[in-house]
Amino acid sequence: MDAIKSARELGKVIQADERFKAYFAAKEKNDADEGLQNLIGEFNLQRENLTMEVSKSESDKNQSKIEELNSKMRETYEQIMTNENMRAYTEAKGGFDLMINKINQIIAMCCEGDDPDTCQPQSGGCGSGCGSCGGCG
Repeated sequence: MDAIKSARELGKVIQADERFKAYFAAKEKNDADEGLQNLIGEFNLQRENLTMEVSKSESDKNQSKIEELNSKMRETYEQIMTNENMRAYTEAKGGFDLMINKINQIIAMCCEGDDPDTCQPQSGGCGSGCGSCGGCG
């Protein structure tokens, strides 16, 4: 079996895993939640407005507007994160990301010559420096 075929088989196994199914279902619910999507759009607009205001020259910046935009962004973010669908999504994504992180660690270790049957990924993170890291799950 070649490496590409094995990768496709791994993809099938990942998609059959309950963590993937929970993540995908939660993602679909999030995407279908119009109220949540409106809040996310509002948050992104608030962030853009804040970025524009902060980027202005010192003489043109309006500190009270910056504080108001920051406050609105925090309120909107809190509404997003307390949404039932977003909470379920965040939890499901966390479990899925941990699985993918372990899989990636095993693949990386094997590419360094470790024994595929005995190499052990670090739990809760990679355990190394973050200089070239693409991010933890």
